[in-house]
Amino acid sequence: MENTQVEVPRVKLGSQGLEVSKLGFGCAGLSGLYNDPLLHEAGCSVIKEVFNKGITFFDTSDQYGDNHDNEIMVGKALKELPREKVQLATKFGIVRYEGFKFGVKGTPEYARKCCEASLKRLDVEYIDLYYQHRVDTSVPIEDTMGELKKLVNEGKIRYIGLSEASADTIKRAHAVHPITALQMEYSLWSRDIEEEIIPLCRELGIGIVAYSPLGRGFFAGKAVVESLHSKSLLAMHPRFSAENLEKNKLLYERLAELAAKHACSPAQLALAWVLQQGNDIVPIPGTTKVQHLESNIGSIAVKLTDQDLKEISDAIPVNEVAGERDFGVLTEYNWKFATTPLK
Repeated sequence: MENTQVEVPRVKLGSQGLEVSKLGFGCAGLSGLYNDPLLHEAGCSVIKEVFNKGITFFDTSDQYGDNHDNEIMVGKALKELPREKVQLATKFGIVRYEGFKFGVKGTPEYARKCCEASLKRLDVEYIDLYYQHRVDTSVPIEDTMGELKKLVNEGKIRYIGLSEASADTIKRAHAVHPITALQMEYSLWSRDIEEEIIPLCRELGIGIVAYSPLGRGFFAGKAVVESLHSKSLLAMHPRFSAENLEKNKLLYERLAELAAKHACSPAQLALAWVLQQGNDIVPIPGTTKVQHLESNIGSIAVKLTDQDLKEISDAIPVNEVAGERDFGVLTEYNWKFATTPLK
């Protein structure tokens, strides 16, 4: 599909008043997750290009890039954009140790400290959407939320989000202060939130932000059509291990066949599928290449009927996906285990 003229629609994310572009942009990859990190100048020019094409919802975290590189880069780019037209999301709560090891911290003091530090790095007065990146199962969610609520009252953040939270945690958090968005992995090969989490969010008026909507690039041909970058973290990802990848390639081939039928690329079909799961679902694919950005925007023009959506879902049965959906070191922080002690 030719993508230059496609207009990116705007949608309400959650029921608290936040409006975003229906397609967001995940900034993490600009600081090198699956490739070399971009120099700030190059990263800023990608961000400006994204904005100029109608995407105004940018997602970062204090964990992306070495020494908070991603927030610093995004902050520089924001200096060249109209701040009031950008919806900026960042996150706190993951603590990185030496090597590829992680912990999670959700104490009120830590939430405040991280927020202040993010504001400084991004060099902004406020953060539109501030997420707890992973749930600290040693701290009652009411304590963390109480502090985030104070930050809202102080004008430092406008809306509160959670990521990888269990149903119990979502309900309890929402009772302290309304949650605007829940960020979850959601794609054709990661659909474990469909039964319990999506219906709960709809009942509570919480929007869903879908990270890795292209299966970490798999449905765009990463490791299938093009080989992985030598520094790509995907080499450690269970679904990209040699044995699992061989099995998963069959899923890509099925998607490619369907994409041909819809006259679009496999990536566009996979993204169109996520986009059309509901107006309350906003995918945030990332890329370092403008042609991929244009392809992603082109997916908005791919119209699918209910029958098409079912055919695509059936072609990628989740029980045939080989490998766990997350890096082993993060599995214990998966939403299914993310319930906190009672207050």
